Amino acid sequence: MPINSFENYPMSWKPSIDKTQKPIYQALAGQLKEDILNGVLLPGTKLPPQRELADYLDLNLSTISKAFKVCELKGLLSASVGSGTFVSYDALSNAYLLEDTKPKHLIEMGATLPDSGSYEPLLIQLKSMLQEADYEKWFGYGRAGESLWQKDAAIKLIQRSGFETTVDHILFANGGQNAIAATLASLCQPGDRIGVDQHTYPGLKTVAAMLNVQIVPIKSENYEMSPASFEYACKNENIKGIYLIPDYHNPTASFMSVENRKMIAAIAKKYNQFIIEDGAYHLLNEKPLPAIASFAPEQVIYIASLSKSLAPGLRLAYVAVPSQFKEPISKALYNLNITVSPLLAELTARTIVSNQFEFLIESHREQTIRRNQVVNQYLGDYTCLGVETGIFRWLLLPGRMTGAEFETLAAQQGVQVYAAERFVVGNSCPERAVRVAVCAPATLEELEQGLIILKRLLNDLT
Repeated sequence: MPINSFENYPMSWKPSIDKTQKPIYQALAGQLKEDILNGVLLPGTKLPPQRELADYLDLNLSTISKAFKVCELKGLLSASVGSGTFVSYDALSNAYLLEDTKPKHLIEMGATLPDSGSYEPLLIQLKSMLQEADYEKWFGYGRAGESLWQKDAAIKLIQRSGFETTVDHILFANGGQNAIAATLASLCQPGDRIGVDQHTYPGLKTVAAMLNVQIVPIKSENYEMSPASFEYACKNENIKGIYLIPDYHNPTASFMSVENRKMIAAIAKKYNQFIIEDGAYHLLNEKPLPAIASFAPEQVIYIASLSKSLAPGLRLAYVAVPSQFKEPISKALYNLNITVSPLLAELTARTIVSNQFEFLIESHREQTIRRNQVVNQYLGDYTCLGVETGIFRWLLLPGRMTGAEFETLAAQQGVQVYAAERFVVGNSCPERAVRVAVCAPATLEELEQGLIILKRLLNDLT
């Protein structure tokens, strides 16, 4: 029998795992968790190098890396380049906050999240910032005059999204939701009406309800807002503006054609309507279509939030605002959030100016394409709208089951999806559909588990 040359080697951790448990990296991560909980590995312990551990266990290096990554994301481990991997000092407190111990685990496929494994450029940039001699300035109040070069970064990112603008139009917000709230608060009075798609972003619905702004559904054709219906609403519905997501529409995953963008822009100019263009998903596309704002820059408030294309934790959105709206929206943003975080604003700007954001976006895109290939493999027999670079899909249900009924049924089987009823506006009839978030599951394996359950449920409906 072969002799393990590491038997007498002074390794800090010598796990023993059952290799019949699949996937092996999860079994290894589980063993690491147990050893920390049971005091086998104390906080501060340096773990063996990954290659060394792979040799010891006769496993692929990638298996060890994935197990370490799982534990690092859960706060059990702390890794730094050149120093190695250590058991976190707060590992014991984190360990009790891991997966729910209930028998039925709910796989998250409802929330629209980018994959969580592509953040390394942000980590490198953040470490560099905190090593600077005057690092303390990132923890104070930011001043408007200090953000001028950051606005140049905003211009670069918005340009990448399909819209050319200038620094004098740029405002900062604490994320897209904050920007939407400030826009409605500044441009609408209680009782005012704005037009939206028949299914729309729930965050817009909650903000409108809070501000007592009524949202009016405007009919769609082939999942695009109908220009004719928009013009009819301008004449007959007493609306002041509209809210749109032209790329990767949430929730239907559709795209507005360039022709319709031009027509919508022309109607907005004709009737002096404002447009809130939510560009949250524009950067997911390798070659973004021109923004509606590019056809009506004096009518469109363009919101480039970073939660879906870079990272939700940045809590930052760049808002390109027409001159006529800049002062009221600027005041509303100030009153709603005081200021954005200087640390996160600087981190984001450096990531953009250094072009590291391109690497980050490309990494997200690669992961998303890989995940959508798995979705197509399992749901290919059903109508699952969306493209391979989108982080969610719109699944049309066979038979007569409603989206709400399917959401409840899926949750009972351990998968969270969001029904059309969550997105529908006014008296519009919700589609028999659910939104399936492709990148929300932590791993490809978890995504596959969720899809197996969904496919089984769908098969039962046919």
